[in-house]
Amino acid sequence: MKILKAVIVLFLLSPVLLSDHAYAAELSQEDVYKKRMELYTKVEAVSQIPWYYIAAVDQYERNVRQARRDLPKAEGIAGVYFKPEEWAGLLNPNLEDDNAVSIQFFNGIGFDGNGDGKASLKDDEDVLQAFAQYLLSYGTDHENLKIGLWNYYKRDKTVGIIIGKAMIYKHFGRLDLDTHVFPMPLRSNHSYNNTWGDARGWGGRRIHEGTDIFAGYGVPVRATGYGIVEMKGWNKYGGWRVGIRDINNTYHYYAHLSGFAKDLKVGQIVEPGTVIGGVGSSGYGPPGTSGKFPPHLHYGMYKDNGYTEWSFDPYPHLKMWARQERANLKKK
Repeated sequence: MKILKAVIVLFLLSPVLLSDHAYAAELSQEDVYKKRMELYTKVEAVSQIPWYYIAAVDQYERNVRQARRDLPKAEGIAGVYFKPEEWAGLLNPNLEDDNAVSIQFFNGIGFDGNGDGKASLKDDEDVLQAFAQYLLSYGTDHENLKIGLWNYYKRDKTVGIIIGKAMIYKHFGRLDLDTHVFPMPLRSNHSYNNTWGDARGWGGRRIHEGTDIFAGYGVPVRATGYGIVEMKGWNKYGGWRVGIRDINNTYHYYAHLSGFAKDLKVGQIVEPGTVIGGVGSSGYGPPGTSGKFPPHLHYGMYKDNGYTEWSFDPYPHLKMWARQERANLKKK
């Protein structure tokens, strides 16, 4: 009987005994977003830094950890990563130190964010509050937050990506921004094959970093997901082209357009289905060159890992997004 009671007590207490990481593994994606938003708003209440900046930093770090092999994957609700020596202090002899006083003595970044008396590197709230406290030393307004981010990452592109994410989160007011659509209307007459990695000769030997989707001249080209316009203009290879960065550090490249959607501008927030231009045959020459190949959309995807950016095959994603969009249309 005593053993049975002990098992029952353990079962009832198990949610309390679970670590943040084990607890996160038990949650649905919807619950994960809910818990993250709760964390971000807690950090905002303490630091007065708007939640969407905290969310942007957290999402950036989570994506970087997913893209790199030299960093541990995020296992909890939060994605921000601190090295043990950074957390505890470079001269701290105990890299597992969770005493906020001694961590402060050794100039570590660790912080007791939830008031439990410990500054734990394994506690999501402590980690996010620690990063917020770092930013808070620079201020809470937009420009000073950018300065704080630059001093931490020492990389202009990283600061730009994080600020872009913050603006996306601010615009939509939520975290669940994972929906995608095919870059052209599904009912349009189009065709495509997996051409990523194929040889290309114009302008020197190189590989094809994308998928070509052939369609009629002027067929609408759409943003495939939620993001921010990072680039718009001419390139001698891609012609009239647009670059959009999503919340997962992925850069979506649309090239050979016939033109841009009216009023489309750099810094604009887009969502799945936003028309950004039309299918064309521009490129392979100086500004205005067109007609050197059949009209098509060159669609490329690039991942940033905090150091550099590289292309990866968009074909599987295009197939998946088309299936998902058809399925969603059937539900309506």
